[in-house]
Amino acid sequence: MPKPYPQEFRDDVVRVARNREPGQRLKQIAADFGISESCLTNWMRAADLADGPAPGAAASPDGDTRELKKRIRLLEQENEVLRRAAAYLSQANLPKMMYPLVRELAATGAPVRVPVAVTCRVLKLARAPYYRWLAAPVTARDLAQAHRANALFDAHADDPEFGHRLLADEARDAGHAMADRTAWRICSSMGWWSAFGKKPTKNGKKPGPAVHDDLCAVTDKHGVVRHEFTADAPNRLWLTDITEHKTAEGKVYLCAIKDAYSGRIVGYSIDSRMKSRLAVNALESAVARRGDVAGCVVHSDRGSQFRSRKFLRALTRHDLTGSMGRVASCGDNAAMEFFFSLLQKNVLDRHSWATRDQLRLAIVTWIERTYHRRRRQARLGRLTPIEYETIQTTQVALAA
Repeated sequence: MPKPYPQEFRDDVVRVARNREPGQRLKQIAADFGISESCLTNWMRAADLADGPAPGAAASPDGDTRELKKRIRLLEQENEVLRRAAAYLSQANLPKMMYPLVRELAATGAPVRVPVAVTCRVLKLARAPYYRWLAAPVTARDLAQAHRANALFDAHADDPEFGHRLLADEARDAGHAMADRTAWRICSSMGWWSAFGKKPTKNGKKPGPAVHDDLCAVTDKHGVVRHEFTADAPNRLWLTDITEHKTAEGKVYLCAIKDAYSGRIVGYSIDSRMKSRLAVNALESAVARRGDVAGCVVHSDRGSQFRSRKFLRALTRHDLTGSMGRVASCGDNAAMEFFFSLLQKNVLDRHSWATRDQLRLAIVTWIERTYHRRRRQARLGRLTPIEYETIQTTQVALAA
């Protein structure tokens, strides 16, 4: 009995089917993704049941009217909060503290009175700190912090060469005692750096050590190291990497796994966060779709997602062998970078994307429909990855 398809793959196919163009048949979509029409119909029916309304009696017309009026009033309040917040934050040379805005909107004489709960929910603020601030707008801690900052600023203006420790000494002499760590925190937040200090780097993180050997590297007779991304059978060598692209809602991250034998994307996962779970889900998807993969080499870069304990445990659980390239060397995973460049030109850079869901559907459709079943590759004898695997599998079966 074949293994069931991964849930993420099923959800993507249902999304594509629901957002199909007018006149496009479910049979064609099922063929594009390599499943039967009845299978796609069952998936859509299950998704409809899962997304359907909760069972219960229908509301009365009067109840519907009250709910609509309540919803309209709530939307008006939320719109007023966003409008006032945008105008408030656009003002220059003002402290960007949102609690006074919450108080103004909740005042009785406001044009549109907005409850504190609604304003805090829209602005993503906690209500308990707001009420504490309302009882004591300026705390003793805030006053002490302001006096310390003033003392540090005066010392920094007198001697721009001083670092935070010397500035703390000057502030203590002026009567504002503080620890060196407190002085560093205030200077760092305000951007008061020593004139001789090293300019802060944009990203000071260094890649971690490799947890696997580079199994794709070979050395020729001249001692030059190069990489071979070829395989003589399916599920012998997989390549994986992560790419990102922005939308109006935020970034979308794609982790894809490519079989070096045919170039087919055997597993992928798409999420709004680049965590280790993204790489693990892509690996689990590939294993579920390919079946027996014991002994397969999985080659990646030194990203933290591929060095995480969750990903290493997943490799061990499925009897897979890890492989890692060098630091800051895109050629060590050139085959996967080439696939991402195709995706960038054919999908990501075509136009701006409004939502993550919209970009996700475009990525899934291009991989399953265009790249797998329509885009012919010269190295495969002008065949698509699906055609190449089908022909080679049939020949092997006949020879046996």
